[in-house]
Amino acid sequence: MEIHALTAFVEVARTGSFSVAAEHLFLTQPAVSKRVAALESELGTPLFDRIGRKVTLTEAGNALLPQASRLLQEAAEMKRLAASLTAGVSGTLNMGTSHHIGLHRLPPVLRAFTRAYPEAQLDIDFMDSEAACRAVEAGDLELAVVTLPNQPSDALGITPLWQDRLVFMVHRDHPLAGETQVTLQTLAAHRAVLPGPSTYTRGILTRALAGAGLKLQVAMSTNYLETLKMLVATGLGWSLLPATMLDEGVTELPVPLQLSRQLGIVIHRKRTLSNAARAMVETCISQAGKC
Repeated sequence: MEIHALTAFVEVARTGSFSVAAEHLFLTQPAVSKRVAALESELGTPLFDRIGRKVTLTEAGNALLPQASRLLQEAAEMKRLAASLTAGVSGTLNMGTSHHIGLHRLPPVLRAFTRAYPEAQLDIDFMDSEAACRAVEAGDLELAVVTLPNQPSDALGITPLWQDRLVFMVHRDHPLAGETQVTLQTLAAHRAVLPGPSTYTRGILTRALAGAGLKLQVAMSTNYLETLKMLVATGLGWSLLPATMLDEGVTELPVPLQLSRQLGIVIHRKRTLSNAARAMVETCISQAGKC
């Protein structure tokens, strides 16, 4: 049973499309179809029903998908283990990070890493911190540099790197700008633009306000902090954002509530890290105090 055939099968099952799977695998659609057909022939059963343009797993396909995914993860683990036996840092490191951390924290880390390990290639997925943690737990990423969850899964190992102070901020022409003190009750009376309800950052605010019995007026929400900063700067409402985003277009509100979040590295506790992944962890730790 060939790894390439299993890879094609899993990708078609994940995307629900032979053509999309082909794009992701950098193959032609006939090549993907041929690999899946060869696997079906070897197993003696169809794995997909093809009705028009719709592709769905058969009963056999549904039963075999978890095993195929596990075999691919074990094959990848074997490659990482073999690579770790060599002293050099090379190969491709699949890692994830959020857009905000990628913009504000990682540039000096990535610069130091690429200079120190020119033979290593970085494959970075930019995604929400919550999605990156799930990807690490599922084995799709070796590590992620993200906002750390308040209650991480038992499968995840975390390494805190930065304490990210969060501040309430508004446009300089906002009615609350210039106040000497802003109570939570006053804040709740004005519209807010906030990260999505499922984000770790929104969870920090929700937990902090849980005992106050306040209902926020959320005019808009998005998981992209840079977009929220733009909405604040255009006067659409207040937000809770990292202090690193303060500039001449916005101002911090003197709210009597000190909040922060931790940024850091997430890995799977049972995964053998490649040399490149270990080097990235060491680089992050060494650079954390400089950025």
